[in-house]
Amino acid sequence: MNALVEKITECVERGKINAASNYPVDLRGKEGADEFTRRALAASIAPEEIVHACNEGMRRIGEKFSRHEVFVPEMLMSANAMKAVMAHLKPIIQAGDIPSKGKFVLGTVAGDLHDIGKNLVAMFVRGSGWDVIDLGVDVSPGKFIDAIRQNPGCAVGLSALLTTTMTTMAKTVQEIKTQFPGMKIIVGGAPLSAEAAKKMGADGFAANPQGAVAFLAGNSA
Repeated sequence: MNALVEKITECVERGKINAASNYPVDLRGKEGADEFTRRALAASIAPEEIVHACNEGMRRIGEKFSRHEVFVPEMLMSANAMKAVMAHLKPIIQAGDIPSKGKFVLGTVAGDLHDIGKNLVAMFVRGSGWDVIDLGVDVSPGKFIDAIRQNPGCAVGLSALLTTTMTTMAKTVQEIKTQFPGMKIIVGGAPLSAEAAKKMGADGFAANPQGAVAFLAGNSA
């Protein structure tokens, strides 16, 4: 792997945003994802390679999260480092030089205002090459359905943190499936499990952002 590409992977994994960032402590004062991405593009490294570097960094931090070696703050820093990379790649993606893998409609269900988990999923999925339509929080079933109509062929992600909104999530899944029987839906959130997701009628459950990326990869044509 090209040395610059490996540095981007490391920065995403470690959450090193740029040279001005003081996190992580052992990389203080050193270049970060922002600088290495600029240098990689200037060196004519293919944007696809840079996207792959982000994916690898996300995979590594995702595995650490699954093993409880890192926690939400570290995940957020990794997401911010990836955001620095994507800021450089966004114009290239919009120009069509990097093909999109598809569309992903995402939101926190009605009655729930928590968005940290949703935002992490959005960042990881977007960094994996998907167009993310983030509907925000407290999203009604009708708003999800409107977004699906506006984005044919999309997949859908529902997020919730409150146990009290599990009924709302189940209702949302049912309403989407009634109108779009073939729609692929993944759900996630602290109160959920794979068994609970199955009972709702969802097609998948993500315990972490990397799980959502894997689900989409497995369901993309």
